[in-house]
Amino acid sequence: MSAIDPTSLVLVAYLPSVRDFEIARLLGWYRIPLRTAPKVVQVDYLAFYQAGPFGEEHRWRIETYAPVRGVELTTRGELLRDEPEHPRAREEYYKVQLGPLELLPQPILARNWRRITFLYTTGEMLMRARSVSELAVRSEEREVLWKTLRERALRAGAYQAEQLPELPIDPAILALLGGLERRNG
Repeated sequence: MSAIDPTSLVLVAYLPSVRDFEIARLLGWYRIPLRTAPKVVQVDYLAFYQAGPFGEEHRWRIETYAPVRGVELTTRGELLRDEPEHPRAREEYYKVQLGPLELLPQPILARNWRRITFLYTTGEMLMRARSVSELAVRSEEREVLWKTLRERALRAGAYQAEQLPELPIDPAILALLGGLERRNG
């Protein structure tokens, strides 16, 4: 297992199916619809939150992560050529190119059922967390995360400097960039 830098920017991403896991593992990419993408996709690593289809032993948890090697914009139809008639085949998607998938030292469990679309965290938090709630960036770490997100957004040309404040950001605004939604049940 390669070492992940404690200050690495990590995007936890929803993995809806075993097929998507196999695409990431074998083909080395993950897709994010442009219309629902977080504002910053230029991250160091993706970590994968596994949904219900992963079965009793592997669902509702994060077990793997991968380094991000690049990001490009394409269409769903170009990514999944075996589905040319899919209703979203012409929609734009980010193709996040990945390095090899790595296993976490221990799975990160969603103790209460949670649906995660996207959540930003750090390499340090990813490596030490045992539950999804421990990935949430708090207090002084929030300022470091915001500065990193701001820098990446500006570098990618997604925003102008005057659109992004330099001060620590309110948690509600961070939730707009990538969020954690709790559901009971």
